[in-house]
Amino acid sequence: MAKAVFLTADGARLEGELTAGYSLMEAAVRLGIPAIRAECGGAAACATCHVHVDAAWADRVGPPNANERELLALLPSVDDHSRLSCQIIMRDALDGVILHVPAAV
Repeated sequence: MAKAVFLTADGARLEGELTAGYSLMEAAVRLGIPAIRAECGGAAACATCHVHVDAAWADRVGPPNANERELLALLPSVDDHSRLSCQIIMRDALDGVILHVPAAV
């Protein structure tokens, strides 16, 4: 099990344990983070699981793929560290990863 840390727009810090191979979106849904609606269930079709990867973790998490970039381009609060949490798969190297959750759109 590895830990993911979600820092919400209202200042809350929520931590969840996640087994390698599961998406960070799944951890966010289990934690009940309201801004992570995950409407498509992790199919990378809606962008309702948008997060900003903490700069210290960006290289380890890696960049979005082409499909993910297209979806992110539709959002108002995108930056260089934006990702869809459904596309970030937990692995041991991400234990302790920090994600900033923007306010729900």
